[in-house]
Amino acid sequence: MPITNRRTVFLNGEYMPEADAKVSVFDRGFLMSDAVYEYTAVIEGRLLEFDHHLQRLQRSLDELDFDLQLDREELLFVHRELVRLNKVDVGGVYIQISRGATDRDFAFPKGLTPTVMAFTQEMNFLDNPINDTGLKVMSVEDGRWARRDIKSVQLLYTSMVKSKAEAAGLHDAFFVKDGFVTEATASNAFIVKDGKVITRQLSSDILHGVTRKVVLALAAENELTIEERPFSIQEAQDADEVFVTASPTFALPVVELDGKPIADAKPGPMTQKLRNLFLKEARLNAL
Repeated sequence: MPITNRRTVFLNGEYMPEADAKVSVFDRGFLMSDAVYEYTAVIEGRLLEFDHHLQRLQRSLDELDFDLQLDREELLFVHRELVRLNKVDVGGVYIQISRGATDRDFAFPKGLTPTVMAFTQEMNFLDNPINDTGLKVMSVEDGRWARRDIKSVQLLYTSMVKSKAEAAGLHDAFFVKDGFVTEATASNAFIVKDGKVITRQLSSDILHGVTRKVVLALAAENELTIEERPFSIQEAQDADEVFVTASPTFALPVVELDGKPIADAKPGPMTQKLRNLFLKEARLNAL
């Protein structure tokens, strides 16, 4: 999509047309992928799970030794203002913070002024047809960097895998490390077996998903059995249900993995139940 002046974006304290937003060629986000980001979903013009996203953004900054403490009220205003200016009903707000601009060097420089930018996207994920038909995914070796718990902009390998899946007529891919699923390209992976909700435990192997966190809390509140442990591709193929969670898509069913149907190859009731519970909770707490 060409860059136009249709959207208003935020860059370093100013709101401006997207075509006017410029970042230095010496910005470390551009040169070194020395930047982190978050994406907060929007429904009916309101932000979902904003505080969870802000907490994870601060954690990513801290893990990369950014000398920056986020101001909640300031960033909440920026998010709300972008939603208002761009008249977003359903979509999301993307925010990215880089270490700043300086001459190229591998070592982290001190005292830089971070580059902070944010923009909106319109995306009608509420009426996503995948909710009714399900995802078809393949498995690939996990070749990403080891700190997947940091929401870094180092997304090239992920983009390569996602593109490969789409070229094969599929929707997504599951990453596999040491014989076990870590996560999907942009979401956390779950299986359901004999009424148990199973997903990999938190570590540096996976992103600490906001939707994952809320879904697990809701599952516990509804007295569902939860197991946080690794599972294999074979175990996923033999599961009663498989689904993924992410902020802009909530819970989406997986109906085929490496060419093998999951159960009856239809979205399952547990996935739908957890999706509905999440949407209800998120709407109640939206800002």
